Amino acid sequence: FQDMEETITGISDQRETLHGTMRLVAGMTVCLYVFPALLAEMRRVFPSLDLKITVGGIERSVAMLRSGAADLGLVTLPVKAADLASQPVLEEELLLITYPTHPLAQKRTIRPADLHQQPFILFEAGSVTRRLVDQFCAQEGIELDIVMETENVEIIKAMVHSGIGISIIPWQAAAADVAAHELFCSRIEGHPLWRQTGWLYPKMNRLPRPVSEAIRVFEEIRTRFENEARAPKDY
Repeated sequence: FQDMEETITGISDQRETLHGTMRLVAGMTVCLYVFPALLAEMRRVFPSLDLKITVGGIERSVAMLRSGAADLGLVTLPVKAADLASQPVLEEELLLITYPTHPLAQKRTIRPADLHQQPFILFEAGSVTRRLVDQFCAQEGIELDIVMETENVEIIKAMVHSGIGISIIPWQAAAADVAAHELFCSRIEGHPLWRQTGWLYPKMNRLPRPVSEAIRVFEEIRTRFENEARAPKDY
């Protein structure tokens, strides 16, 4: 009977116009480079749906999803939370960024040893992206001179552009600046760096329709994001 009721409810949902409020939470990079296109498509397909967005790091995202203050998150994975379900959807390449006149900007590929004691502006400690960088440095025995930590990728780029230090950020956040010759990107020899982005939502027997529709719409335009998340082969 429960299966039958869920099937009937699902059919009824598909016939009804999607309305109400959809509350999403994501980090700064997703809000800057993924959400604009995704939310524009959501508004086009579901004009009666009211979309509310919150920018938050992983701790805030998890807290909002657990409390019911958010319905769906798009965050960097993995996330250890037994009461939340995750669904990977995107792999983003992380590259070293420098200002164009930096000595390392003369190289397309950087040796790990070249980074020793370089001044770095990094994502805050505790973030998944920062853990990836820290793991890489520990593996190579590299000591970084961390001059600043922030979750705001635009601040990171501004500091790098000003010559304060260098950084490691997702390609899609740097692509426009590289094209404008304001930043320079390099890969680290022998160490491709990738981070995984995915949906995060409370575990339940049946997803609310706004949540399932947001996931479906993303899948329809997913190729666009995949192309933007990977740097060209000549980087």
